[in-house]
Amino acid sequence: MKRYQITVNGVAYDVTVEELAGAPAASVSPTPVAPVATPAPAAVAPAPAPAGGTPVNSPMPGTILRVNVKVGDTVKNGDVLMVLEAMKMENDICAPCDGTVAAVAVAQGAAVTTDALLLTLA
Repeated sequence: MKRYQITVNGVAYDVTVEELAGAPAASVSPTPVAPVATPAPAAVAPAPAPAGGTPVNSPMPGTILRVNVKVGDTVKNGDVLMVLEAMKMENDICAPCDGTVAAVAVAQGAAVTTDALLLTLA
């Protein structure tokens, strides 16, 4: 048995390889294993909702497919503000009340987590 350390995508694995009888031995030159430094993803703080505004948060993790409104647009209760794709399904994100779009916190193609701020209504 021979023991090796193999690194795949920055993760080191210890493996044991059994030599079979009758098989020609391959020559392997040992090389030092250097740890691979992977930068930690930067944490992005959610944008705070303006004072007195109504925040519209993501109900689930997913990807924003379409943003149907821009800052200054007037919306009615139930209007589709944006479309969120989650688990291969398109989910309409609707206005919870009448108002004016005060801020849009995400863009088309953005990946969002549960409760991430999508936009704010004034």
